[in-house]
Amino acid sequence: MLQMFQKAFRPSRNDSLSHSFSRLGWLGFWMQVAVGAIPLALTIYALVFGRNSTPGTRAGFPLIEYLSIAGLLVLAFTTMWSYRYTRLAVRLADPDRRPAESAVQRTVWTGIKAGTIGIVFSMLVMPFEIGQLLIYFLRAPQAGIPVVQTTGGSASWVSAADIAGLMALLLTMFVEVAVLAFSVWLLYRTTIPSAEFPHAGNNGR
Repeated sequence: MLQMFQKAFRPSRNDSLSHSFSRLGWLGFWMQVAVGAIPLALTIYALVFGRNSTPGTRAGFPLIEYLSIAGLLVLAFTTMWSYRYTRLAVRLADPDRRPAESAVQRTVWTGIKAGTIGIVFSMLVMPFEIGQLLIYFLRAPQAGIPVVQTTGGSASWVSAADIAGLMALLLTMFVEVAVLAFSVWLLYRTTIPSAEFPHAGNNGR
């Protein structure tokens, strides 16, 4: 068991870097397409149906919508970048088209930066979303939580759009963390010897 983990984390110089880019690139791409479609659908539902109804707890906070949209745009970019990893794998497998080691590392660094930005957007939106719901529940009668509250001012409620927004954020965060981990692993793979770059990591030694 220990040897299996050592081999996984310390590949030999005969292991193919192009295979790593292909496997993790396709895995990240399809995971973002499958899982990312859920927060996209939920966010569209929250924005479209939430706006058509009477304003509820999400009303008056356009910053949350803007940050959510920005997070989805970053998710779309990282999905495209995972697909680019698969195209880079094809080039790595061809000695005549193989890019330089530094160019491969720059490509991976772009994926790492994009994944980090996406996580930051999600982390900025979550406190606003949870804070809104917390304030509403604290103002509600503590003996029970009514679906609709009309006492003490204008009507307010917790709608499906609020929960849909939180679910979208959680799923987006899950995908972003996974893709960031893939990019970090690929960056590590480019710094150690491989079949394509047998002398990687030995520059300057």
